[in-house]
Amino acid sequence: MSVRELVVLGTASQVPTRHRNHNGYLLRWDGEGVLFDPGEGTQRQMLHAGVAAHDLTRICVTHFHGDHSLGLAGVIQRINLDRVPHPVTVHYPHSGQRYFDRLRHATAFFESVPLSQQPVKGPGVLDRTPAFTLEARPLSHPVDCFGYRLVEPDTFRMLPERLAAHGIAGPDVGRLQRSGSLTVDGRTVTRDQVGEMRRGQRFAFVMDTRMCDGVLELADGADLLVIESTFLDEDERLAVDHGHLTAGQAGRVAREAGVRHLVLTHFSQRYSDPAEFERQARAAGFEGPVSVAEDFMRVAVPKRR
Repeated sequence: MSVRELVVLGTASQVPTRHRNHNGYLLRWDGEGVLFDPGEGTQRQMLHAGVAAHDLTRICVTHFHGDHSLGLAGVIQRINLDRVPHPVTVHYPHSGQRYFDRLRHATAFFESVPLSQQPVKGPGVLDRTPAFTLEARPLSHPVDCFGYRLVEPDTFRMLPERLAAHGIAGPDVGRLQRSGSLTVDGRTVTRDQVGEMRRGQRFAFVMDTRMCDGVLELADGADLLVIESTFLDEDERLAVDHGHLTAGQAGRVAREAGVRHLVLTHFSQRYSDPAEFERQARAAGFEGPVSVAEDFMRVAVPKRR
């Protein structure tokens, strides 16, 4: 059975706390497992969350600050230690190649798994698979940073009630789907008369950034948006200075982009009441479901409309 869900492995910004590990997020997408921003301690968080190295097919790093990348060395070595039976692709900012090289070869280990390095040089499509298209957009942070967007292809589906109304059943359904039209009792019925396009699901991952065009481009129409909200609105000046978003800004992005489910994360340790992040996101006008991320939380990708 296909599973599409976000497994939260860590939610702290800059430094871990007693209750929040450094960043780490696994997107389960049918048979794919996309690990975003493995911060320090991600390998242990995976153990607690029931995530195996075998689950990983792709790793996406937004930028090379430690809370988003220091766990990369351990994760790569675990993939090799466990002899994962499939290649693993890694995306990261091209300008950080020297950091990636240091993390990949931080210590001695036996390399047993093909690791495909696909650095991100600019906005656009990174990869196309039968399951999704992976895109990147530049964000606004003191170091080069890219957000990621996963888009499932649109598909066409037949609607049983329309088929029945036109007297089409059995093998005729397949014939109509293949040819695009069918003659029934002297009438020509087209595929468009008995079906509709079904929009593919969309997932967006936005970390460490000020407000910029890339944020809205990534979030546009997302069924599930994971977005940093490091600061509360009263500290917006700090957010701008350090290249981050506030909870209210994240809420406005979700509202303007037509997001269905908003996941807030990457919280500064200065705040003691996590519920205030949701309150400020809702005060910005977002009315859909909001999850204030906690370590080991699981959030399902919303079902298609």
